[in-house]
Amino acid sequence: MMNEGTMALEADAVWFSYPDGFVALTDVTFRVRQGGFVAMLASNGSGKTTLIKVLAGLLKSQRGVTRIHGRELGAYPQSELYQRVGLVFQNPNDQLFCATVQDDVAFGPRNLGLPEAEVQQRVAHALAAVGAEHLAGRAIHHLSYGQQKRVAIAGVLAMKPPILILDEPTAGLDPLGEHEMLRLLGELNRDQGITIVLATHSVDTLPLFADRIYVLNQGQVLKEGTPEEVFLDTEMIQRASLRLPYVTRLLHELQRFDGVPIRGMPLTVREARDQLLDLIPEHLIEEVPLP
Repeated sequence: MMNEGTMALEADAVWFSYPDGFVALTDVTFRVRQGGFVAMLASNGSGKTTLIKVLAGLLKSQRGVTRIHGRELGAYPQSELYQRVGLVFQNPNDQLFCATVQDDVAFGPRNLGLPEAEVQQRVAHALAAVGAEHLAGRAIHHLSYGQQKRVAIAGVLAMKPPILILDEPTAGLDPLGEHEMLRLLGELNRDQGITIVLATHSVDTLPLFADRIYVLNQGQVLKEGTPEEVFLDTEMIQRASLRLPYVTRLLHELQRFDGVPIRGMPLTVREARDQLLDLIPEHLIEEVPLP
């Protein structure tokens, strides 16, 4: 049985170039422990989608080694690979093709040749996991964009993969939908032990969920570490054409231009509140806990 110290995914010194000669990945090393929640932060054209496809087995690197649970990716039969790693594309239209939600989520398990009773059980569990049980009989084309994204995740979960890779799962969602999507992934990670790997631009809510972040730029890893380690390197964030979380940027400006004695660099509203309360005289504060 795997424990949290086991490597779920490993890419060691991976290189990938396309037939036209464009080098998308250069000596990339990327590791995710079993049960981890790891994010790739990257601007467009950084190689993140290529890396995702290499990790999921859709592309084969010309150099370097990719492993899943310690075994080289090429050693897995294709049918077993799909049950080890679930890939959710950025656009749900690239993934949803059946007439109804029920049929779409059932497609993968049925292709495994499972008994229909087990197929239906997997469908029910997968839809419940993403909070979409009420959508089972709905036509795919009647779903909102956010609902389509949840159903696309359910279709992958029905295969019961221990690893879930998502390409820009919050793209196209409003701020509330973005937060709800990351909260859903956090619950899958925490409650079901699913290893989460996602590429995202959602820097404002990411520190609440990710335990490690990789910053990619021009096909290389610029930085890897905890959210605190990554966002403290403001020069690197700028070089990667990214930005700090808004609350971090505010306190960074207060520290840099106004001399406010901020300790470290808060990444969340709660951390910023605690810092600012320390700077206000106690007699001026009416302590009201955050909800």
